[in-house]
Amino acid sequence: MPTLEVEGTSVEVTDNGYLVDYNEWTEAIGSKIAADEEVEMTDEHWDVVKYLRAEHAENPGVEPNERGIMKDMAKKWGKKLTSKYMYQLFPGMPSKQGRKIAGLPQSTRKGGY
Repeated sequence: MPTLEVEGTSVEVTDNGYLVDYNEWTEAIGSKIAADEEVEMTDEHWDVVKYLRAEHAENPGVEPNERGIMKDMAKKWGKKLTSKYMYQLFPGMPSKQGRKIAGLPQSTRKGGY
């Protein structure tokens, strides 16, 4: 199985680059995955990543969709958001690329909404 090397630590990833064990995730690992995905992390990116991790921990098996992520982030950030803006943050889909950077299992959902 492939591995990802971060700060002298090696973690197993799937062939698609998702962590095998999401409990091994650290922000350094998230930063490495983001860099590999060519996503420059900002506070807003980290908010989405932390939100996805919290949702996964509180509701195992539930995968927030694009609309749900956008609605919850709009509340958190106190501004109206558009899908276009969310895709500027995560060009590979907020729910899918965000999950990958968050160290969560690959999404099994189809489509954006």
